[in-house]
Amino acid sequence: MALTTAAHDGWPSWLEVRSSQPLLACPASQYAGWSLAASKEETGGKKFFSLGSGPARALAAKEKLYAELGYRDRADRGVIVLEVDRVPPPVIVQKILRDCSLPPEGLTIVLTPTSSAAGTTQVVSRVLEVALHKTHELGFRLDHVVDGIATAPLPAPSPDGVEAMGRTNDAILYGGLVHLSVRGSDEAARELAAKLPSRNSKDYGRSFADIFKAVEYDFYKIDPALFAPAEVWVSNLDTGSSFHAGALNMELLRGQWLNEA
Repeated sequence: MALTTAAHDGWPSWLEVRSSQPLLACPASQYAGWSLAASKEETGGKKFFSLGSGPARALAAKEKLYAELGYRDRADRGVIVLEVDRVPPPVIVQKILRDCSLPPEGLTIVLTPTSSAAGTTQVVSRVLEVALHKTHELGFRLDHVVDGIATAPLPAPSPDGVEAMGRTNDAILYGGLVHLSVRGSDEAARELAAKLPSRNSKDYGRSFADIFKAVEYDFYKIDPALFAPAEVWVSNLDTGSSFHAGALNMELLRGQWLNEA
């Protein structure tokens, strides 16, 4: 991952990510897919919930995704990222250690509240991962994705949690540009390019924060087609053909993020 001040129209700072092993780097590691929850009774206080991302997910392999990928890690050290603003309770830490088969000294837990600069950066840097997740949902074979490169604008963090989450998602939905190199037929590559962009969602054109509030903060009520980059290029390495769909919507992002002097 690199932070660049590139000559992109509409915003000064952009993230660029690339992987020549996108299946392992994105769905198998970066995807926030491990649900970690504890009740008030278990914590002795407030209930806890976070989705875990990072390479330690492949040690535990608790998600159905790993059976589909046919992949699991074995290691004596692991790293898990939790997008929360408080230290996880002991019951959660013990669960992670147990499921990953790690000793306490072998586990690193990274906390990245969305309202922090670190939280904003780590979510926006999932722009390639979001594309791979949508690719999987569309039924395209992930083992046919050979390489991926993506960029997205990096917004300023917001002290408001919902607004912060909205900004990071909008950065991908309206400012994310992804280029996938794949193998297979031109028909499959063309269909992937056409179906992948976020504009295919009925919710496209509204800020994520507004959408989230409208569904009463229930992620599962949001149209799944929305979780995708704005612009997609798909190049077929077997034929030399490239396909393009979608477009950046920097006007929407500037309207949300910029206070004109």
